[in-house]
Amino acid sequence: MEVVLDIMKHIGFMGFGIVLVGSLIGAPASAEEKHDKHIAGKSNVMIMSPKDGDKVGDNFELKYELTEAAQVGHVHVFVDNEYQRGFQGTLKGLSRGAHQITVKTTSKDHSSVTAAHTITVDVQ
Repeated sequence: MEVVLDIMKHIGFMGFGIVLVGSLIGAPASAEEKHDKHIAGKSNVMIMSPKDGDKVGDNFELKYELTEAAQVGHVHVFVDNEYQRGFQGTLKGLSRGAHQITVKTTSKDHSSVTAAHTITVDVQ
C-alpha cells in the first residue's frame, strides 16, 4: 500500500487514475492495434456494418459478428472512447464529423478484454 501511495504522490491522483483505467480497459498500445485486436485462442469480434471509413447518418445500426462466443462474457460498444451504456443496436444522435466506433468483448468477470475491433465513420 505504501508503494501505491508513493506513486500517487509522484504522478498525482488523477494521473494514477488515468494509468489505472487505461491498463484495466486494455487500451491499445500502438496504432497497429487500433483497428483489429484478436487474442490468440480466444474470441474474435468483427464490425460488419458500417465499414471502416463509411459515410453514415446521425442514426445508424451497428452490426458486429462474434466467433467462439463461449469466451465472451460481455460485449461493450464505445463511441470516441465513451462507453455506450444500454446499447440496443442503433447509435443515435451523433454529431457531424469523424467518430471512432469500438466493439470490445470481455471475460465474464471483466478481468480481460478478449477481443476488440475499431472503425471510424464519417457522420454526414
